[in-house]
Amino acid sequence: MRHSWIPIEFYAPVQKQIHGWPYEVRKELGAVLTRLQKGESIGLPDVRPMSDIGKGVSEIRVSVKAGEYRVFYVVVTKAGILVFHSFKKKTQATPKKELETARIRLRAQLEELDL
Repeated sequence: MRHSWIPIEFYAPVQKQIHGWPYEVRKELGAVLTRLQKGESIGLPDVRPMSDIGKGVSEIRVSVKAGEYRVFYVVVTKAGILVFHSFKKKTQATPKKELETARIRLRAQLEELDL
């Protein structure tokens, strides 16, 4: 029996940014997204809840020689996996600017998709 995969909706600026990341980062990110699409439950070190951004929001954590990369997503029943923010992490803590941008983009993507 085949299961249907959960679709992914990328917020346009995020998709463009990710395309510019190193191949190794995109490959790791793709592996985690594929597992999410299959409905797998993923925890640390690959995925961490980010409830301070919004209900059900998590971050995908990619650590490679090129650096630390983060991608924020939320699973919305009607739409699938919404990927709404991404950045290269340069400090130990997630910068407040990135958290605020994530909140703004999440609201914008939900409005855009009429959710």
